[in-house]
Parts: sequence; C-alpha cells; structure tokens
Amino acid sequence: MNIRLPCVVTLSWRMTDASNEALADCDTPREVLLADDGPLLPALQQVLVGQTAGFETRVQLEPHQAFGDYDAQGVCIESRTLFAGDIEAGQQLRGLPEGHISSGMPLDALYTITEIYDEHVVLDANHPLAGMALRFDLKVHAVREATDADLSGPLALGPDAGDVLAALGLEVEASDGWASVLVDLPRPTLH
Repeated sequence: MNIRLPCVVTLSWRMTDASNEALADCDTPREVLLADDGPLLPALQQVLVGQTAGFETRVQLEPHQAFGDYDAQGVCIESRTLFAGDIEAGQQLRGLPEGHISSGMPLDALYTITEIYDEHVVLDANHPLAGMALRFDLKVHAVREATDADLSGPLALGPDAGDVLAALGLEVEASDGWASVLVDLPRPTLH
C-alpha cells in the first residue's frame, strides 16, 4: 500500500541536530497516524506520502519546517514568589503563573523554565527545538488504512513512547504505561 493521508505508518527513526548529535531514537517501530491533523510534522509527512513499506531516507528540516525559528519575544521573566514549592530548570507549565507581570505573552502557551534565580524565573514559550535544523533517519516498516478509531482520538503508540514523542515535540498524555499523542497541536506552516 502506498502512503497517503490518512493512514497509519509503522516507523522507526533517529533524530539528530545538524551536527549529527542524537536527540531521539526510536529503534522499536511505532505506529504513527498520518493525517491532515496528525501528530507528525507536515514536512515529514510530505516526504513519506507516496512511499511504501521498506522505504528509508534521511531528511533535513530547517527550523521553519520543524518547530519554527527561535523568537526572543517568547521569553519573559517573572518573580520567583509566583512559583510555589521546588521548581527546576526544564520544568514546563501551561500558561503564565497567576499574578504574572509580563504583558503581551500568550496566556495558554507551554512555557519552559530555563533559569532560576533568587528573585526571578526565566520562562521560554519557544519549543525546546525551535531554531534548530533537524535531521531524521526514517524507515517505514508497514502501512495500513487508518481506522475510525485511529481518526477519532489519540493514537496509542505503546509503552515507553512518551520520551521519544516528547523529544519530537509531540504533546503526550500517559496512562497505565501507554503514551498517546494529542492530535490537536498547532503546527508550524511550511514556507
């Protein structure tokens, strides 16, 4: 079967930065939904459409094709007192903390705590891979028609997929050891 939208493709992949430093590996083939609103980056879907099981390739995505250019306007500083309890760099929160003073920042963005000081905390709304050219080594193991279940909700990708998916920038919900991709994520547009 040729890959077309929508369908489910069983993939293995390796993601590196432009210097070939590994960022994520998925040696165990995983099912991924390819659809207009699917979890895979549109530029990767474009590479796969028309291919069949057994297809292997290496593709480089520039920042605008992956997670966007880095936007310095997406960084803000908030008072340390707004954060209850222990926090650490790398933690993420949805939206700004109650009582924030930053204006013009998206209220529903996913912010990463990048730096913590005695008096303030630096928050970054950019995707952790924003501004990076990324290389993907992809292998298609199988292709099948997408079922109604695949199209109507998150596609379960199996145990321990969460770390790989998070590294790929996919928002993940985990329960009972299974990770599911949330398919309603905003996507960067291709230029």
